[in-house]
Amino acid sequence: MVRIEDASKLDFKDVLIRPKRSTLRSRSEVDLVTSFTLRNSKVTWSGIPIMVANMDTTGTFQMAKTLAPMRLLTCLHKHYAVEEFRSFRNEVADQGVMDFVACSLGTSDADFQKTNVVLDACPEIKMLCIDVANGYSEHFVNHVRRVREVHPKIGIIAGNVVTGEMVEELLLTGADIIKVGIGPGSVCTTRFQTGVGYPQLSAIIECADAAHGLNGHIVGDGGCTCPGDFAKAFGGGADFVMAGGMFAGHDESGGELQYNAATDTWTKAFYGMSSAKAMKKHSGGVAEYRSSEGKAVQVPYRGSVRETVLDILGGIRSACTYVGAPKLKQMPKRTTFLRVSQQLNQVFGKSPLRGVPRPPQDVATSILAAQGITNGSAAEPDKKRAKTA
Repeated sequence: MVRIEDASKLDFKDVLIRPKRSTLRSRSEVDLVTSFTLRNSKVTWSGIPIMVANMDTTGTFQMAKTLAPMRLLTCLHKHYAVEEFRSFRNEVADQGVMDFVACSLGTSDADFQKTNVVLDACPEIKMLCIDVANGYSEHFVNHVRRVREVHPKIGIIAGNVVTGEMVEELLLTGADIIKVGIGPGSVCTTRFQTGVGYPQLSAIIECADAAHGLNGHIVGDGGCTCPGDFAKAFGGGADFVMAGGMFAGHDESGGELQYNAATDTWTKAFYGMSSAKAMKKHSGGVAEYRSSEGKAVQVPYRGSVRETVLDILGGIRSACTYVGAPKLKQMPKRTTFLRVSQQLNQVFGKSPLRGVPRPPQDVATSILAAQGITNGSAAEPDKKRAKTA
């Protein structure tokens, strides 16, 4: 029988955080570093609990090298070869980078076998990210159990799901951190193609409640469009927040860098891992029995990801001062959400992000030459023009 749930479900755009009395004098007093002991593996991890999504165009070795000193976790995409992992490990030896990466895999036997080899070659890796679009299948649950049996002391991030009962099942099966989110991502079209999904903020609130009752953790995966959305996710109970689009378009991101002469702008490719572009790249195309559930887009070039991260962390620290939370882990206890009909006054457009709109001159010159463009001014750095999200 068809069932309709009448209770309102909320997304980040539906709420604001209510300010509260605070004893904090400065954003610099806020501590974003959080320590965790994971439920099943007993792995201990300490850092800023923000994850870069395991996508071709974000979960890169270069991203990990840049963000590890800032203590953010990069979930590396699963298409790196074993030899590439070995080379990366040798390159970053004794730099502490391997403490801030997760190795990703799907549910195929080939993925499982390759992951075993990677972990043998890189024993410093503490985390695995078992990633599928639909975490509700029995096959996925059995795969999580299989990975846990073979790797009892590795932290397992697993998903995606959006409801409490599935969070509980995955935790009891052996996962440590449950990925929460179906359809909120900027290049995800699952909701359009299937009609399936769940508003992200409500999913985080409900799944966090379920996970914390079993001493587990969740990562809110997708839906963040600005630093304030990260703050709302943490306020809603997310232990970690994962993003893809916010980290796309940077020097450290994957994707081709291109110049558009008509608009005098630089862009980089960004695409969902269920998009036709990704499936053509990795699987030879979209199989006849399925459809693409992702987009391929060009995003503005943003320069170094470090500047974007500083912007995100600055926003989260400011949110903590507004609610009187000296530590990030105290955000849920200090957060009250207000239902609203309007978020922002955008009469003058979106707020500019930190960064530069042009790549380094030598990189720009090389790409322009490859595109057959002789406009020398397009390769000149221009730090005065602000770039928007």
